[in-house]
Amino acid sequence: MDIAQLKEMNISALTQVAKDLNIQGASGMRKQELIFKILQAQTEKSGFIFSEGVLETLPDGFG
Repeated sequence: MDIAQLKEMNISALTQVAKDLNIQGASGMRKQELIFKILQAQTEKSGFIFSEGVLETLPDGFG
């Protein structure tokens, strides 16, 4: 699950995902906190986090 999918979910769905990942205190968290904790738990479990976007490379080589 990526950040875009999590942002589309409602609080009750996020709370259920958090409980499935054994996140403590999920029922009292705000939506943004739940998303952060879910992403953190997924990263700890798999070692990866995925996102989408566009990277613009500037003339000096940075982006």
